[in-house]
Amino acid sequence: MDDLLPLSLQDLKSRVAELDLDLELPAAPLREEIFDLLLDACLEKIVPVTISGILEVMEDGHGFLLQEKDNYRLKSQCPLVPAPLVKSLGLKTGHSVKGFLRPKMLESSCPILVQLEEVMNGPPEEASRVVPFTELIPYYPLERIYLETKPDVEWDNVSMRVVDLVSPIGFGQRGLIVAPPRTGKTVLQQGIARALRVNNPKAHLIVLLVDERPEEVTDFRRQVPDSEVIASTFDESAESHVHAAEIVIEKARRMVEANQDVVILLDSITRLARAYNTTMPNSGKILSGGVEATALQRPKRFFGSARNIEGGGSLTILGTALVETGSKMDEVIFEEFKGTGNM
Repeated sequence: MDDLLPLSLQDLKSRVAELDLDLELPAAPLREEIFDLLLDACLEKIVPVTISGILEVMEDGHGFLLQEKDNYRLKSQCPLVPAPLVKSLGLKTGHSVKGFLRPKMLESSCPILVQLEEVMNGPPEEASRVVPFTELIPYYPLERIYLETKPDVEWDNVSMRVVDLVSPIGFGQRGLIVAPPRTGKTVLQQGIARALRVNNPKAHLIVLLVDERPEEVTDFRRQVPDSEVIASTFDESAESHVHAAEIVIEKARRMVEANQDVVILLDSITRLARAYNTTMPNSGKILSGGVEATALQRPKRFFGSARNIEGGGSLTILGTALVETGSKMDEVIFEEFKGTGNM
């Protein structure tokens, strides 16, 4: 199933037609209908169907598998992970899970994950034995991230050389790129992303674009095709922005628990803080600029997750912050975050 999920609708119809499953597709099928027919046909022929994704655990204990292609949005075809399975294996939001699917039983239900094959690319029973992220020992960054590459590359290598000289970056650092709007912060981040893929291919790179323009999202994906780009564009709700950020940071935490190096490029932390402020219930405690008193605690948790783990992995977060926008709220957000970095 993992080979079919990233395909466009036309490519999916062509690929399914090549399979020896005798499927009769409707004249204008939806993606959900194709996957439902595919699962039913595999069940009839006793063909096992596997799928992988990122787990999101709900308040009542059950979970759903989310896909990178959908920017980790919860959709109707997302497989359900039963609560007993989540509890028995100690699964958490952000775990990378692979397992066997069973087709949905009712029209209004969703596919169900009946058996787990892997959790974080290892045996499922190992997930509960991992030391939680909050109990890992944070320490100062020890390994440097070099951004300068060969002079004949397509991106601005001079800017990367300047960053190496003026503001060296190490695995486990949290830093802000501060500048007014339309001054080239996104272009600088694209250069950092491409340099990271060349010089540090073992590090897992996640680009989180919050409240961005759709065309910039497409451009970022084409500029850095071998990285994970998760986006919530400006035409989506604040809840969508917050949900994408929460899944990304939980996934990064699970990877750090598994001794991996993760780098998150966030554009921008100002817009993310605005989204958190919008979704907060009105408490009556309003700071200057219209910021809720407790609205910045969750984005601070996001930014504060960046750290180097003693004897383990690391999480590096480089975010952009807007200044000189004429907005008092943006000024308050920047003042709250400017002292939290460690660069």
